[in-house]
Amino acid sequence: MKNPITRRIFLAASAVSLLPAATASVLPGQGGLMSVLNEADTTGTAPHEDWRHTGVLDLSKSPYARLRTIPIAAVTIREGFWQKRRQTNVQSSIPSMHDELLAHGRMDNFLRLQGKSDAPQRGPVYSDSDIYKWLEAVGFALQSGNNPQLRSTAETMIREVAAVQERGGYLNTYYVGDRRDLRMLPQTQETGHELYCIGHLLQASVAFYRATGDETLLDAGIRFVDEFLLPGYGPGANQKPIVAGHPEIEMALIELYRTTGNRRYLELSGYILHGDSRIPLTPRQITYMFCGIPFTSRTKLEGHAVRAMYACCGAADYYLETGDPEYWKTLNLLWEDLSQHQIYITGGVGARAQGEAFGDAYELPNARAYGESCAAIGNMMWNWRMLAATGDARFGDVIERALYNGINSGMSLDGTTYCYRNPLAFDPASGDRIRNPWYDTTCCPPNLERTLASLPGYFYSTSDSGIYVHLYDNSEMNWRLHDGTGLKIVQTTRYPWEGEVQLDVSPAQPAEFVLYVRIPRWSQQNRVQVNGKAIAGAEPGRYLAIRRRWDAGDRVIVALDMTPRILRANPAVTENTGRVAFQRGPIVFCMEGLDQSSPPSQRNLAGYSVRTSGKTSAAYDPALLEGVVVLAHEGSQEQAPPSGSLYYSAETSPPSAIPATLKLIPYYAWANRQPSEMQVWIPYIRP
Repeated sequence: MKNPITRRIFLAASAVSLLPAATASVLPGQGGLMSVLNEADTTGTAPHEDWRHTGVLDLSKSPYARLRTIPIAAVTIREGFWQKRRQTNVQSSIPSMHDELLAHGRMDNFLRLQGKSDAPQRGPVYSDSDIYKWLEAVGFALQSGNNPQLRSTAETMIREVAAVQERGGYLNTYYVGDRRDLRMLPQTQETGHELYCIGHLLQASVAFYRATGDETLLDAGIRFVDEFLLPGYGPGANQKPIVAGHPEIEMALIELYRTTGNRRYLELSGYILHGDSRIPLTPRQITYMFCGIPFTSRTKLEGHAVRAMYACCGAADYYLETGDPEYWKTLNLLWEDLSQHQIYITGGVGARAQGEAFGDAYELPNARAYGESCAAIGNMMWNWRMLAATGDARFGDVIERALYNGINSGMSLDGTTYCYRNPLAFDPASGDRIRNPWYDTTCCPPNLERTLASLPGYFYSTSDSGIYVHLYDNSEMNWRLHDGTGLKIVQTTRYPWEGEVQLDVSPAQPAEFVLYVRIPRWSQQNRVQVNGKAIAGAEPGRYLAIRRRWDAGDRVIVALDMTPRILRANPAVTENTGRVAFQRGPIVFCMEGLDQSSPPSQRNLAGYSVRTSGKTSAAYDPALLEGVVVLAHEGSQEQAPPSGSLYYSAETSPPSAIPATLKLIPYYAWANRQPSEMQVWIPYIRP
């Protein structure tokens, strides 16, 4: 990319328990969802009949999904690692973000159009999506349990959103008044985020509908698509061209198809993924937007990282419904590029601040890393779909890496401040404030909130042969196998701080099926037992398939290898030449200056190094950062250079170094105390 630009500048330059205690409302007799369901009967695809029994994605009828999702409500996460984060999310993050949205005028944009506010329009062109992502977070949270106050707040906002929908289905608070004539013009589609906003509305509406049965927002989304989008835009002779601009609408339309059974939504998504040649795009736009040309013509990840990840999600959804081999070929090609050239050790993606973009292969800077929280979430979402298509543990490994590190780092421990970008080295002397309660482009905070709210839906999947265990934490699952047999699995563990996981497996009646347990690739030495008997075949980076006749109370013990690992990067990652990183279990660690025994003598933690031959110790500290494992490793601290000059002769004696024990904390927990230097990749010295 030449002269790459940020999303903000690009836009400005364009000017322009089980189930919640809720009862299903009666569907209206005409229009909205009921009309779609009636129409769906003529398409040959029946809608999902029970809105309560679907997962993060509804793959119950996706013909090319090997794995089926289970409802969020079917998994209760108990006291442990994720329960604390999820509790903070519901009690602190979601409520405080609601207040921030109101304070920054996001709801005034809707109220003004009803004559309930005289405040001017505030926020960028995509500001409506901030409300929709927040509502989606609430929808997922309500799927884990009823919260009357939160539900009431969300319902009030939903009514205000639906009230401004126009007679012809259009719904967007930015393109009104003197901007009305800009609606869906090709140049507006490229930069105006109209389809991005409605995509997030659709996803929010589906999540809220599955939590409560309330179809108010869902009806609004369907009306936009049926009455405005489908009649006016598409390949027909009397239709106008369409381009996503910022991919998002593709996966939203497909989830709407899964919810209603109306195949027109799937077909429109496929058309957008293919690109519309009637909208000519420059090579720079094609790169940056990651849309507008056939998805199947892509050969590498490039351009805006979030756009690319969302496009891959939409394409994976399209494959799960159609089985198009060209899509699958392209998805695997792009995934190989991701895994071999573009992913940070934290699971983050997006190397460049300019354009919020992927860089060249192996371009993975540390201090300059962008690693937008939304991009890490997009990475997890894409790999969730690839996992559903294959049951391949390599996708589960990426989900875990991103979740515990590059996503978890995005929200502070108290749930009130957020990282937009997630660098792998940091110096507060730069003046940058890495965690903030608000960003005018506030996509990341509610995105993080919806991810934590939906987390129970990522723990398990079912298949024709049995059930897959993807993630580990204290939890209880109550669901059923494909033949209808009820199944309960209780996990007991101190994961990720300890490697032993106990799974108590209890089918409603004795049944033969396969329990697939994921053995992470980072775990080299593994032991698995069933009722005290060792089970062979627990290979790193694979699902161990345990086929047997299961009875209530059968117990599986999975013991994973929690030996701290010292990792090097590919030599082509030049920023990490001569450096190593530490990982223990799924957790990536980092140094913060304030944890070291003596203050840093140089900026950017320069001068610290570790001995690769040294031993790494691990100890749990319940008083530090809400309870974390801390690593300690032998190393040294080099004193300041002998000269204050920027450069000096190589013949000058090197600075003296003193032995030091370096302390490392989990990367996700950095920047939760006073400002301090941080680095993930640490220089090393050989024995």
